Amino acid sequence: MKREDALQTVKKIVIKVGTRLLTYETGKLNLGIMERLVREISDLKNQGRDVVLVSSGSMGAGMGRLGLKRKPVSVQERQAIAAVGQGLLIQFYEKMFAEYGHTVAQILLTREDMNNRTRYINSRNTLLHLLKFNAIPVVNENDTISTEEIEFGDNDRLSALVAALIDADLLLVLTDIDGLYTANPKTDPEARCIGFVDEITPEIRKVAGKTEEMLAKGGMTTKIEAAEIAMASGVDMVIANGNQPGIIRKILDGEPTGTYFCSRQGPLRSRKSWIAFGQKIKGTIEIDSGAARALTQEGKSLLPIGIIDIKGSFSRGETVSIRDAKGMEIARGLTNYSAKELSQIKGCKSSEIRKLLGYSNHQEVVHRDNLVLC
Repeated sequence: MKREDALQTVKKIVIKVGTRLLTYETGKLNLGIMERLVREISDLKNQGRDVVLVSSGSMGAGMGRLGLKRKPVSVQERQAIAAVGQGLLIQFYEKMFAEYGHTVAQILLTREDMNNRTRYINSRNTLLHLLKFNAIPVVNENDTISTEEIEFGDNDRLSALVAALIDADLLLVLTDIDGLYTANPKTDPEARCIGFVDEITPEIRKVAGKTEEMLAKGGMTTKIEAAEIAMASGVDMVIANGNQPGIIRKILDGEPTGTYFCSRQGPLRSRKSWIAFGQKIKGTIEIDSGAARALTQEGKSLLPIGIIDIKGSFSRGETVSIRDAKGMEIARGLTNYSAKELSQIKGCKSSEIRKLLGYSNHQEVVHRDNLVLC
């Protein structure tokens, strides 16, 4: 299907807007940009489309309200700033969307909401019911209590996980540049915008680059990571310049603007998507060529006999990365044994597990139903 045909049939959309769009360098909110985006999103709702807004800006809004010039280093201070900013941010969204007759709902998520299967399902149900009630969920990381999210989190990855969570048709990432470039357009006059991507290759990762801007947590690298999640989950994604008036309409009309990431055929089912991307990787299992072939070509489970080495500290039921002897990740899955247990049974036959451990809960280290190929 052509890009214009695919985008014109989009029904369920996740729109992510970043700090660089929503705030000035002073840290205060850019109300002009916010009002325009609210109007464009309201127009989507009027067309009968479902929209989830993943919005950054709480840290910048809090800095502006408190009169701070630079982001503090202390985690506790940053949590407090986010608490002030989040209330300010949702207040503006509530007021602006109400002018167009639409209702918003605030959803604050943490990494644990994705890691825990029950909370993952509850989050999905809440979002889907809000869409059923014709509300516009406004999603953000709960930076006021989650130290890890403030230190390493970003809303690019969150938006992709939300898109996978609700089975969205499109993830639209609005930023302050036109899309993914072949080089840094600010320093290289020969740089050109890449219009179409159907696979995240090492070359794509290489040109992504990083950002060191004061207010923004993510850069193009995190957007490529988000694209990888979205594409594997059956969600198309577009990176585009949110400063362009009417940018959302242009994209949905199929105009060749921004960078379009075409999703794979046959998206991961919800549980598989949760295993692959919702869970945090707690360790690594290195396997031999025979085990790698059994997983990738024969669709079998991982048995202890094929394990070469164990890295990291993990417990039963946690997610591990499964890599071949060359270090290439070939799968992720939920392990039936801890790292300590696997160090005792690696390389042995399944029939020997009871003799080595004194018990045998499973014949498989990772069952194929709990395993996702990369």
